[in-house]
Amino acid sequence: MPHPYANHPHIGIANSFAELNRTEFKENVNALCWHRPLSGDFHEIVDKLTLHENITVVTPAELMALALSAAGQTAREIILQDIQALTDIGAAPVLNLLKSYERDEDFRFITTDVYSFHVDRSPVPTDTYLCTYYGAASELIANDQAIQKVLIPEVRTQLQALHDGPDHTFDHFLQEHYFDLHYQALPHATPINCGVGNLWRLAVDHPTQKVLPCIHRAPIENEGELRLLVIC
Repeated sequence: MPHPYANHPHIGIANSFAELNRTEFKENVNALCWHRPLSGDFHEIVDKLTLHENITVVTPAELMALALSAAGQTAREIILQDIQALTDIGAAPVLNLLKSYERDEDFRFITTDVYSFHVDRSPVPTDTYLCTYYGAASELIANDQAIQKVLIPEVRTQLQALHDGPDHTFDHFLQEHYFDLHYQALPHATPINCGVGNLWRLAVDHPTQKVLPCIHRAPIENEGELRLLVIC
């Protein structure tokens, strides 16, 4: 059976966590996917967890305390194995039960919340790992199908007015407020759904990165449905 992301040149394919972790980003490849259909009942876990406000961080201890069916236990074991594998490579995975993220309502001409296509930035070499176990899944977009929002003339003009400072400090202003991390999909763009159960590794913008950072966004949640995901 063909891999669902085989026709996307910027996505690399891994067949295990070890391969996902050790494969180097190169040329156009700035996203790696371990595609895996998962067994177990993740809905049962979501149903038995308690949501506090819009986002709740779920600890392994809280996960272990749930009384689950055999299918729920299978799902829990997969999550715990992922958390342990990510921890073992020095990452800091966080399991989130999520109703919605905070929306950016400060500026009408540029959106900078996680529902906007964006890249991650780090001052040190690192990557972003994520997996949606239940609910709507994240989306990616190829770099050549998007434009940095700060390069859109009408947006740039309004940002320059907002900056209201010396020209030589404008780029610093954009970085300071994270405006330069956000992208607008081009008219012909085709966003790529990350799928439920797949574990992804995405390239991050940092000084030693050899490839472009991966553009991604959080999905609009399904009505009345929570999301369960691990991210680091």
